[in-house]
Amino acid sequence: MAKKKSRKRKTSNAVEILDRITGNDRQLRRMIEVARINVLVSEMIYEARTAAGLTQAALARRVGTTQSVISRLEDADYEGHSLTMLQRIAEALHVRLELRFVPEVA
Repeated sequence: MAKKKSRKRKTSNAVEILDRITGNDRQLRRMIEVARINVLVSEMIYEARTAAGLTQAALARRVGTTQSVISRLEDADYEGHSLTMLQRIAEALHVRLELRFVPEVA
């Protein structure tokens, strides 16, 4: 008698789908985590700027940079976020920047 392959249930949960794709590939999981962080930082900058009612150009003037730099920082594919620039943005928006270390999930 032939063994049946076990079928995984269908899901639309992105995390479950990524887990299935990456399996135990630590390098791929690390790349995904870096991309996730870049997206979060980009969204954080965008949301803080828009909550303050500022355009990219207006924030750039406050930070002492150009609109294109702010645009790049708000791009989810950008990988060059620096702590110094995030601190400058926080200061320009009159908000506090918080960083945390959190335990890895197994």
